[in-house]
Amino acid sequence: MDTGEFKKYIKGDRIIWAVLVALTCVSLLIVYSSTGALAYRQADGNTTHYILRQLLFQGAGYGGIILMLNYFPVKFYNQIANGAFIVAILAVLAGLAFGRGGEATGRTLQFAFISFQPAEIAKVALILWVARLLANSQKDARLLRIAFVKIIMGVGLICLLISMANFSSAVLLFSTAVIMMFVGRIPAKYLAFVMLAGVGFVMLIYFAAPLLPKEGKFGRIQTIRGRIDRHLHAEQASAKGLTQDDFAKIAIHMGGITGVGAGKSKISNFMPAAYNDFIYSIIIEEYGLIGGLAVPLLYLIFLTRGGIIIRRCTRTFPTFLATGAVTIIILQAVINMAVSAGAIPVTGQPLPWVSWGGTSQLFTALTFGLLLSVSSEIDENAQKEVENNFNPDGVLPDEDIELAKN
Repeated sequence: MDTGEFKKYIKGDRIIWAVLVALTCVSLLIVYSSTGALAYRQADGNTTHYILRQLLFQGAGYGGIILMLNYFPVKFYNQIANGAFIVAILAVLAGLAFGRGGEATGRTLQFAFISFQPAEIAKVALILWVARLLANSQKDARLLRIAFVKIIMGVGLICLLISMANFSSAVLLFSTAVIMMFVGRIPAKYLAFVMLAGVGFVMLIYFAAPLLPKEGKFGRIQTIRGRIDRHLHAEQASAKGLTQDDFAKIAIHMGGITGVGAGKSKISNFMPAAYNDFIYSIIIEEYGLIGGLAVPLLYLIFLTRGGIIIRRCTRTFPTFLATGAVTIIILQAVINMAVSAGAIPVTGQPLPWVSWGGTSQLFTALTFGLLLSVSSEIDENAQKEVENNFNPDGVLPDEDIELAKN
């Protein structure tokens, strides 16, 4: 396959493709560096094991995006939205019942040699489902109110289930749904009530934690309160030993302006999640303030291009689909970087397309693919409009063009 033929399959916004490739380069560099200690603990010292695994999954992600762009029209995602949401709920329930996790929280489902987090399925499914409901409810205010009730019930259910295993993912999904509803013209007073209810739910968990057992099904609530307390009272927590967020701050301090150099991170050897939840701090340690600004800049470019795509949409479902895809990527990136900088309590959100991961990379690729699919459809519709409006009578004959040139 020559280059020209291959380019036919690379559709959608070219700048978003460039951002995706740039994030891939960042990912491979920093994953190779930050998994050195892990390789000696779990891969018999094979330092290329994890970067090859990352490359494999990201390559599969690129393949998935190309398939989406060439074989699945945007309307297909509208058609499968309800089914995808049901599958997501069943997967989350299965994760709680049969999954495994570091604290027996049921975060991960295992199928043969493949494991995945049900919350990753929910991220994609929720975007499709909320986009479909909003798209079908734009004709009048009554339909919007009905859609609002359905979304709150559905999102509330799945976020409640996910919060039992992964509270930060529940918050991410809830926030994404609220932003999508805002773009979907749900009245602001309804959204204000929802946000207040969400804040109230978090406060309820925090203040109810001491009254609940510390083991069993309530253990996750204790974890949530503990992370908030460690964030608010960092000095007391550090007195018992350095925590991961302490190491993250040390890494950022050591990075300075120019960093310690590629592959020369020392702090990653002491952080269990250096290649995942705290990967942004390792980027700053190795590449300094320059690297620390370059990565957010890539996500800012992605946000800007996503906004342009949303404004170019002429139909409701693609508009809300693109909104959801952009929102969840940006919110997740902001959460990860804010955790590394110590601005918010520790969560379990990876840096999209950069942190080391397996199937989470594939679901992130699906999200990028949704946005690129919308962009590709817009470009194709614009091309068709130009062709349909083309008037050959208004064009000079070839010989007249040649005379004009002379």
